[in-house]
This record gives sequence, structure tokens and C-alpha cells, in this order.
Amino acid sequence: MPTLNPMMFRTRGRAAPRMPAGGAAAGWRWLAGLAAAPVVVVSVFRAVPREWPITAVQLVSFTPWLVLPAGASLLFAVLGRRRWMAGAAAGLVAVQLFWLVPLDYARPATDPAAGPAPDAVANAEDGTVELRTMSLNAKLGKADAAEIVRLVRANGVTLLALQEYTQGLEDRLAAAGLPALLPNRISDPAGRAAGTAVYSVHGLVAAGEVPDSHFPMPLIRLTAEANGRRAVVELTNVHVRAPVGVGLPKWRSDLAALGRLASQPGNVVLAGDFNASYDHAEFREILQGGARTLVDVGTAAGSRLVPTWPMGDLFLPGITIDHVLTSPSVRSADYAVHRVPGTDHAAIMATLTVPATG
Repeated sequence: MPTLNPMMFRTRGRAAPRMPAGGAAAGWRWLAGLAAAPVVVVSVFRAVPREWPITAVQLVSFTPWLVLPAGASLLFAVLGRRRWMAGAAAGLVAVQLFWLVPLDYARPATDPAAGPAPDAVANAEDGTVELRTMSLNAKLGKADAAEIVRLVRANGVTLLALQEYTQGLEDRLAAAGLPALLPNRISDPAGRAAGTAVYSVHGLVAAGEVPDSHFPMPLIRLTAEANGRRAVVELTNVHVRAPVGVGLPKWRSDLAALGRLASQPGNVVLAGDFNASYDHAEFREILQGGARTLVDVGTAAGSRLVPTWPMGDLFLPGITIDHVLTSPSVRSADYAVHRVPGTDHAAIMATLTVPATG
């Protein structure tokens, strides 16, 4: 009978050899680099204001969501035990947070050409006029008319701007009772995303169009009267060409044309589908262009991660491409986003406080 060797049992009972600590750390460092790579690439596109190609323009739209892979990169770098890598990842996170909560053009500023700021006269009962504003891209007129009317009624909307407005949508809105709520209208229903409409409780006068735009973008003068005083708003119903296919040059020229409107006198409001986010340099040029800045109401309200598109079936992180921009003379509050069946855009709302004159 063979002699049993006790070492045989010790060998079988021994735990499997562990991966060296350095191997695990190397794996975390590899993951840190993998998470950081797309953040670095898109951050270059975001930081450098030049005419990037179409793929870069589209990627920049998703900049607010880069804070997530940047945070993951920082965690992996810490687990990877490399101080320089953790420091670089922390810097990357800091940059994303700075862009996520901007301190520059999004904030209201004093407008010397507009006289006293609205806050200075807000205590006077008749010193300002409030406009509860709503804007919606109706997706070729397919938006649910009953839901639009419900939102107008439930939220006390007094000014409604619609893009991609069709005759069919106009008929459905009339049947749902919108004219009883907003009796004044300037509309131009059309196919192929070219139709527009503005409804209001206040007087509206057509004042032309943004020149050479891909889609019609009407200029409308709204006059509101209350307590013997009147407030005038220079409104633009915005619908910019999307930066897809061969449309990139037209996208840029449309945005540049809107930027030139910032210099016009009075209380300026631009509302609609800009097909651009705050992270596009071309959009920020609208805010800082001309003799004065404009205010992006949604960004100023801290809603950079509240998307307005896509609301449909596209599996993409939501981005904010629908905006309400105002001159500094117009104050804003109560920014909100609402889904509307039938369209891939959300409705955006805000209360605008416009200084009145005697």
C-alpha cells in the first residue's frame, strides 16, 4: 500500500493564488482612461470656438451628460492609486461642472439702454406686465391639440409660440377651444416643417421675418396694456435649421442672424426651436452678440439637465435645444418643461416680467 503524503492534502486545500495588487490597480487605471477618453475629445470641441464638422457639432450637444463618465473616471483613477491620474480626472470633473452651471452669459445683467431694471419698479402695482409664455415644436403638426389647450388653460398661458405648424393643427386647436383662451393670432400654416403661429391674449402685429432663414421666423410686436400702462415686446418665433446632412452651413447662418437681433432696441424675446444647446459656441454668440447680452431663461434657471428633445422613441440622452431668450430688461421665473404627445419636442414655459411705460 503506498504511503500517503500529507502535503498532497495541504496543496489541495490551499486557496487559489490572488491577483497581485498592482494588477488590480492597473485594471482600474485602464478603466479610468477609457471613461476619460470621450470626455476629453468632446471637451476639446466644446472649449475651442471654431467651425467644427457636423459630427463634432452633434457630440457637443451632449456635453452636460459628460459629468457622468468624468465622475466615473475620477473614481476609477482613485482606485487605480495614481495621484497624477486622479488629479487629472478631478480637473476634468471640475470643467464639466463649470459648464453645467455656467456663471457667464446665462445670468441676467443690467441693460443700461432699457432704463431701470424691472425689479426697481416691480413694487408698483402697474409697473410691469407679466407674460406666461409657452413654446412648442409641433413636429409637422402632429402634436396633440387637446393637450396643448389643456396646458394653456391649466398654466394661464398668455403667449403661445408654435413651430412646424400645419393647417390640420390649426383646425384641431380651434376645435379644442384655443381661440377662446388666446383670441389674437398670427399664423402661417405650411407643410415640411415651415409653418409657424403665435397666439396671445394681447395685441399682435407682424413686423417682418428674420432674413434669409431656412424656415420662416416671423418677427412680431406684442403690445400688452394694464392699469393705464403698456408694455411692448419684440418677439421672434424661432425655428433654426437642424445641423444634419448638408444643413450645417444654414444652421450657422440662421443662428448668426438671430444673434444680430440682440442689438435691436426694446424688450426682446426669442422663443422656439434653436436646434442648438448652450454648449454650442454659435448659440452662445447669440447671447453675447451685439451691443448687449441676452439671457437664456432655462439655463439661468439651472435647468441644463432638463431636456426638451428627444421626447419620442430615439434612444439618446435628452438635450436642451428649445429656448426662451430675453433681453436683460425682461425678467423671468417659473421655467418649466412639459411633454406633449405626438411631438418629439417638449413644451417650454416661463413667466416673463416686462417693464411697462406710461
